[in-house]
Amino acid sequence: MSNDNVKTLIATFDTREAADRAIEHLVQQYGIDRSDVFVEATGSDNTAGTQPSGGDVENREGDGVRTDAALEGQLQVSVDLALEDVDKAQAAFRDAGARDVSSR
Repeated sequence: MSNDNVKTLIATFDTREAADRAIEHLVQQYGIDRSDVFVEATGSDNTAGTQPSGGDVENREGDGVRTDAALEGQLQVSVDLALEDVDKAQAAFRDAGARDVSSR
């Protein structure tokens, strides 16, 4: 998507669970095409966020927090969307727990 009627919205999340929830809301609730949504680490290291969540919380034995999760930094979700969809995408990001939301 590259024209004057399109904007890229970017948000950072502390957990993969929150990033996944934002993506789910964008696609399922608001009808944003999944191919216009991207997720990546904010830095150069592989990461699942900055704190355990979801499958990273308990080990297989169920007796404690896993210690092998890659908790090396925040995750960034970006979405290319039409200008009329910016408000609903911002709401989806914030509802999912975004730390920062910006656009370009």
